[in-house]
Amino acid sequence: MGRCCCRCCCPRGLWMLSAPCCDDRRMCVCPGPRRIGIPVRSSSLPLFSDAMPAPTQLFFPLVRNCELSRIYGTACYCHHKHLCCSSPYLSQSHLRYTNHPAYATFSRPKESWWQYTQGRRYASTPQKFYLTPPQVNSILKANEYSFKVPEFDGKNVSSILGFDSNQLPANAPIEDRRSAATCLQTRGMLLGVFDGHAGCACSQAVSERLFYYIAVSLLPHETLLEIENAVESGRALLPILQWHKHPNDYFSKEASKLYFNSLRTYWQELIDLNTGESADIDVKEALINAFKRLDNDISLEAQVGDPNSFLNYLVLRVAFSGATACVAHVDGVDLHVANTGDSRAMLGVQEEDGSWSAVTLSNDHNAQNEREVERLKLEHPKNEAKSVVKQDRLLGLLMPFRAFGDVKFKWSIDLQKRVIESGPDQLNDNEYTKFIPPNYHTPPYLTAEPEVTYHRLRPQDKFLVLATDGLWETMHRHDVVKIVGEYLTGMHHQQPIAVGGYKVTLGQMHGLLTERRAKMSSVFEDQNAATHLIRHAVGNNEFGAVDHERLSKMLSLPEELARMYRDDITIIVVQFNSHVVGAYQNQE
Repeated sequence: MGRCCCRCCCPRGLWMLSAPCCDDRRMCVCPGPRRIGIPVRSSSLPLFSDAMPAPTQLFFPLVRNCELSRIYGTACYCHHKHLCCSSPYLSQSHLRYTNHPAYATFSRPKESWWQYTQGRRYASTPQKFYLTPPQVNSILKANEYSFKVPEFDGKNVSSILGFDSNQLPANAPIEDRRSAATCLQTRGMLLGVFDGHAGCACSQAVSERLFYYIAVSLLPHETLLEIENAVESGRALLPILQWHKHPNDYFSKEASKLYFNSLRTYWQELIDLNTGESADIDVKEALINAFKRLDNDISLEAQVGDPNSFLNYLVLRVAFSGATACVAHVDGVDLHVANTGDSRAMLGVQEEDGSWSAVTLSNDHNAQNEREVERLKLEHPKNEAKSVVKQDRLLGLLMPFRAFGDVKFKWSIDLQKRVIESGPDQLNDNEYTKFIPPNYHTPPYLTAEPEVTYHRLRPQDKFLVLATDGLWETMHRHDVVKIVGEYLTGMHHQQPIAVGGYKVTLGQMHGLLTERRAKMSSVFEDQNAATHLIRHAVGNNEFGAVDHERLSKMLSLPEELARMYRDDITIIVVQFNSHVVGAYQNQE
């Protein structure tokens, strides 16, 4: 077993010795991108804990006994080859986890890393284990969901034909969530993706609650009064949303009463603030208010606590974990996108010549966005200019600069200590919750306020892609739009092959035709645009075609290794009705 030319980062963000890998680099054990660091008991190198997280406990015995090369000698390859194998220096800006020595859950082990990797060697013959195409399809399609929108929903003709959604987990359990619902008391449809970090508690809560807050914010004064009167008199409530959910997209029944009471308090305040005068609802303002109010309620519920020990621990888990959100509200030709964090919304536009172009409808809230960095610096004293964003992370720790939850970046130090000390033992024993970020002087450093983008739909706007960063880390936006556009139209199967005036041999032409046939078979396998996109995101080779061997290898990785190679991927593809959109334009 050789040594990789890089120094890799351990799964919790701590720099460690060169990772073991095969001479051909197919086994380079590089971590996937992470969001946030975890406090450490010791910063000595190389150190690992007797009480490692479960994935790490499983991983290192395999390395120690040289089992990893036998099982994964052909199944593993460096997904981040451009990060770790192209240069002996690993750029820290590409890692979601900080390499700060104070962030890791590891302490001193019984044996050193050298003893782990060099102590025992066994001769073995690499064996290939591939999933069959039906097995690959079973994994890819496990979480797919499709919904076709009726052309007339009782209020207006819908500009949405339908949507496809899917998820592919890397974390166990998956930290991403998705939601889609039709507004019943107002017009329009809501769709969103939510990317959790430090656990799935916050993304789960936001996926359940945010659409209700948005729907209530869009309701007229008369409807709010009618709903409140129904609650007061014990009558049945008017349904606000019609959900479109996969069976795996569950609701937390235990917290439903708590969530309802917080939502009711919100609409009561809206009633008090509204004078009853009829006025058009500003969708942008409603989206901003809903995001901010839900984040405020998450914080308040954690501070107040609950007599029920289960609920008390739940609200604290939600508050101390975090989630980004990217939500679209579609009403006729009016498209609003509200984004908090680094998930993205991308519009697929078909030009007159049939080609596809991508229009970005959201901005990432991270260090790559200079306006975000400037905003953060302006919100804090000048003497914090060098510490508020460090190593491309908020306070050197957190990758997204906007998020729900994450009260460790919002509460004062005194409030954090008080809540932790009065909280359950599980919280008090958790090193991450007790840790105070460095240079923490003038909180809050984090906000959930979204950036809202408006776009008026045109006939050439064919679809919208909402996806968490797990997709955008693996594919360029133009490739995403092209793959989805060709999938939805099927045009690439009908057009003649263009060779650009170059002379091609019969063998080269045969190769192009073979590639086209492979693409066609891939399309026929997928009845869901999001599934088709995930297939390409995970299985594409250097030529942009799906490689079954590569796809099989990536899907064969066990839970304890999958997160080292990629992030959770969640996608919603919304297809627009061009005829309806064109009719709206003609009416004007």
